[in-house]
Amino acid sequence: MEGLKIIVIGAGIGGLTAAIALEQAGYQVRVYDRVQELRPVGAGISLWSNGVKVLNRLGLGEAIAKIGGQMNVMEYRTHQGEVLNHIPLHPLIEQVGQRPYPVARRDLQEMLLTGYGGEVKLGYDCIGVEEDPEGVTALFANGERDRGDLVVAADGIRSVLREYVTGKPLALNYGGYVNWNGLVPTSPELAPADCWVIYVGQHQRASMMPVGGDRFYFFFDVPLPAGTPPEPEQYREQLRGYFQGWAQPVQHLIERLDPQQVARPEIHDISPLDSYVRGRVALLGDAAHSTCPDLGQGGCQAIEDAWVLTNYLKTTNLSVMDALERYNQERRERGNSIIRKARKRAEQIHGKDPEVTRQWYEQLGREAPQAVTNAIAEVILGGPLH
Repeated sequence: MEGLKIIVIGAGIGGLTAAIALEQAGYQVRVYDRVQELRPVGAGISLWSNGVKVLNRLGLGEAIAKIGGQMNVMEYRTHQGEVLNHIPLHPLIEQVGQRPYPVARRDLQEMLLTGYGGEVKLGYDCIGVEEDPEGVTALFANGERDRGDLVVAADGIRSVLREYVTGKPLALNYGGYVNWNGLVPTSPELAPADCWVIYVGQHQRASMMPVGGDRFYFFFDVPLPAGTPPEPEQYREQLRGYFQGWAQPVQHLIERLDPQQVARPEIHDISPLDSYVRGRVALLGDAAHSTCPDLGQGGCQAIEDAWVLTNYLKTTNLSVMDALERYNQERRERGNSIIRKARKRAEQIHGKDPEVTRQWYEQLGREAPQAVTNAIAEVILGGPLH
């Protein structure tokens, strides 16, 4: 189809990637976001090869390589620092045909904003839509309206438009743990600059992953009851307590982080949806399939969504609804599968069943590196660009 006017709700990773892909396809695109200032949620993201391939196809290959970390090795260690598994990533890169690029979220958002180049209308809180046989109108809390041929609902895990698409309120599911994350400069005292190191033990994790600008994206996971109040002034002291006795690099990391620059989300996901589409409205990214971050695929799935949606709109002239239903059939299977796999992984890592987590620790110590990279490759190669 040609000449479509498309309204994108949400200027996160998925919304901006969709705007870029749709505009490159020749469509008229308008992007709205409820916030007054675009500030990415979280410090970093593990952008695996399936997401990078889509960005390459959109002409952003050089840009993502410039801001991405050079990650050549994964390493699992016990909480006391003993190596459980040393996993070179070159076999994975050769297997899937593309290097992963862990990135700082702010760098990624700025890259996508530059790639889009159009205006993002801020302070526009989408509160609903109205459809008729000829089009769809987005309604905003400020009284403004915009009419188009379809609406892309990329408005995140707390999506307002998800309820419209599914026909029912959808509660978020607590993943069972809290995650502290941020950025610190690379240092040999923390980890080699090209190594993603993950310390595991006591149902917790401490991790450092290289991103561009000679920095590590770090995170700490701790299983805690839902609703445990955040106390930013206590972050360092709390982490010292939770990770007392852990390896020296973990202690160095706690001392070097800036508590005022640390995010602390309680991790949630949503249950798999029966449909990502209703009429002329399509859910995309976290609005459709928000997952626990334990597979590192949340951003990649949003990027895949954008590519698949654009592809179906360009390759049919039957109707917008036909293209969206084809998008729905392909992406629902993929997205819902990632939700389930990530939830299972989160429970395995964080001690929902302590015996399962104990067995996982043992598995890490005896598993062949190739088995680890094969499992990652299976997820990557399930995407639209093999």
